[in-house]
Amino acid sequence: MQGMLRALWAYRGFILGSVKREFQSKYRNSLLGAAWTVLNPLAMIVVYTVIFAQVMHARLPGVDSSFAYSIHLCAGVLPWGMFVEIVSRALSAFIDNANLIKKLSFPRLCLPVIVVVNALVNFAIVFGLFTVFLLVSGNFPGLVYFAAIPLLVLLTLFAIGLGITLGVLNVFFRDVGQFFTIVLNFWFWLTPIVYSVDILPKWVKSGMQLNPMASLIEAFQVVMMQGRWPDWSQLWLVAVLGVGLCLVGFSLFRKHAGEMVDEL
Repeated sequence: MQGMLRALWAYRGFILGSVKREFQSKYRNSLLGAAWTVLNPLAMIVVYTVIFAQVMHARLPGVDSSFAYSIHLCAGVLPWGMFVEIVSRALSAFIDNANLIKKLSFPRLCLPVIVVVNALVNFAIVFGLFTVFLLVSGNFPGLVYFAAIPLLVLLTLFAIGLGITLGVLNVFFRDVGQFFTIVLNFWFWLTPIVYSVDILPKWVKSGMQLNPMASLIEAFQVVMMQGRWPDWSQLWLVAVLGVGLCLVGFSLFRKHAGEMVDEL
């Protein structure tokens, strides 16, 4: 573990440079440049607020606020978007960077770190705008807001563990990537993001406990919309899965690193 951390630290310049280059390449040759990182999420928040809260008059059970559904939706969509970004990019990271992996001196674990840092930068920008929206609309939850930090750690741990595990398998079985794309589509609708878990029948609520992202997304929504601390005891599954998948993923990676080079 110490050797791994030393290798990552030695390549910190490469990691930060890769994150910077990717950020810049997204907006190269565009007139507004990096301003799109603000405009895109801002447009999303405006659409959610105007269409869902004002036009459709969407309401949540027991909540009387014109912005309630917008906050509920953003508090679910933004963490979900980060989860999908980390898993999807980690899933293809080894294949997309085959030329780097074949270099013996390159610490391959830099790739998952780059994926996570990139996702955190994108999330920080979007979530920062969401925070401004909460402040301007008078719905900032107060000190409870900082509960989002440990929730974000759990989300990142689960996402990168799942991503690395699937990423290694995807090198040997390319159907894994295609199949998981389909799984994500179903997973989104099986997670209470666009709807409230309170409207579901009891037997469906019981089944939601088997969905680790359901409890995590609900915790974000409880913090941002209701201004309450999440029920940490409900997050044991995602914590266990996050640690377990990280151990499995890194173990598979170390065991099959040599074979991966031959497959790429």
